[in-house]
Amino acid sequence: MNPPAATKRLYIKTYGCQMNVYDSERMADVLAPLGYGVVDSPEGADLVVLNTCHIREKATEKTYSELGRMKELKLEKARAGGAMKIAVAGCVAQAEGEEIMRRQPAVDLVVGPQSYHRLPELIARAHRAIGERLSADFAAEEKFDALPDARTNLGVSAFLTVQEGCDKFCTFCVVPYTRGAEYSRPVEAILAEAQRLADQGVRELTLLGQNVNAYAGEGGLAGLVRRLASIDGIARIRYTTSHPRDMDEALIAAHGEVEALMPFLHLPVQSGSDRILKAMNRAHTADSYVTLVERIRAARLDIAMSGDFIVGFPGESERDFEQTLALIETVNYAQAFTFKYSKRPGTPAAALPGQIDEAVKDERLARLNELLFAQQAAFNAAQAGKTLAVLFEREGRKPGQVVGRSPYLQPVHIDGPLSLIGQIAPVAIGKTTRGSLTGVLASTVLEPA
Repeated sequence: MNPPAATKRLYIKTYGCQMNVYDSERMADVLAPLGYGVVDSPEGADLVVLNTCHIREKATEKTYSELGRMKELKLEKARAGGAMKIAVAGCVAQAEGEEIMRRQPAVDLVVGPQSYHRLPELIARAHRAIGERLSADFAAEEKFDALPDARTNLGVSAFLTVQEGCDKFCTFCVVPYTRGAEYSRPVEAILAEAQRLADQGVRELTLLGQNVNAYAGEGGLAGLVRRLASIDGIARIRYTTSHPRDMDEALIAAHGEVEALMPFLHLPVQSGSDRILKAMNRAHTADSYVTLVERIRAARLDIAMSGDFIVGFPGESERDFEQTLALIETVNYAQAFTFKYSKRPGTPAAALPGQIDEAVKDERLARLNELLFAQQAAFNAAQAGKTLAVLFEREGRKPGQVVGRSPYLQPVHIDGPLSLIGQIAPVAIGKTTRGSLTGVLASTVLEPA
């Protein structure tokens, strides 16, 4: 049964991680049967959803700032005789639901990450001006069971959540408190969703989880990857985000044996100092991380590494920071995400002595980025003259241009027909920058995958 034609306008603003991107897509899916169609602007929307992130302090404050703007749009629509509902979803909703309702009365409902499948019910209650406005429990199983099978607004690549929550309790992180304990979806449910995605033309899956390689379904993540790779039409598989302590031998072997598993691995380390890693409760050392990377590279010689780094963790000395730079020099990253440590209320690190001055954090972040940007630029420059298989995803900004992704997740621009979208074709790489590659089709004959 097809959903009704869109009669109401839905605006969703997504903050933070890829898990939130997936959640926003699924929120649109559960609201489609109520006649909500996604729009690109909050002006005039009937329902605004802010899907929030609680990882960094500034992200939280951005939520409150955006709510102020949404309140003005809500009042403006009311003056015109209409009505706008405002919902806050995601991790800020989970952590600060009561505070949100107190600080911003214009909010109609608050929905935690495990409760967004209840949006239709909560919206109906809000329209009747009765019942609960706050729903922030941790029933992950209930959420996935209640989601509709159909997914909309899909392109060539799609996110697929396979695991949620975290049991690691890194001292800087709020995820265990906002997403709950680790939960792995059943294998058959994931395979069924993947098959539906393939039937809709998806060629690349990115498997998502707070600790995706902690996936505990039958066969672990390695077994799941192998089964997904057998689905007709799925040509590429990626996964994020991983924890070093959950990178087992079976998954390392899969990188060398499963052709569809792309040679690009995001494996956060956070620091190169054992002292800081212990204070972070990361349960690995700098040497064990480097040894793990060596084992992965031995299994897949062409694999490229990506990482996460935090500077200015409480008590971080200049020597600790220099050890992080040394680890980066040793590993040599193709890409990385970097952050200044940000206090999150309720986390153990927020109460630690030795909080670092913001000016010191800024200086260290600049030095860290200088090194990582140089490594990324060098990695991209090394692709010049090579022929890479590119999965084309969309039309480019320039007329006659199409854009795709290399196996290493780099954007690749070429002049070519729109018929390339959804296809994988060999591209001879010419110009490179730190952020992207440019090339020409190496052959007019497309590869079958």
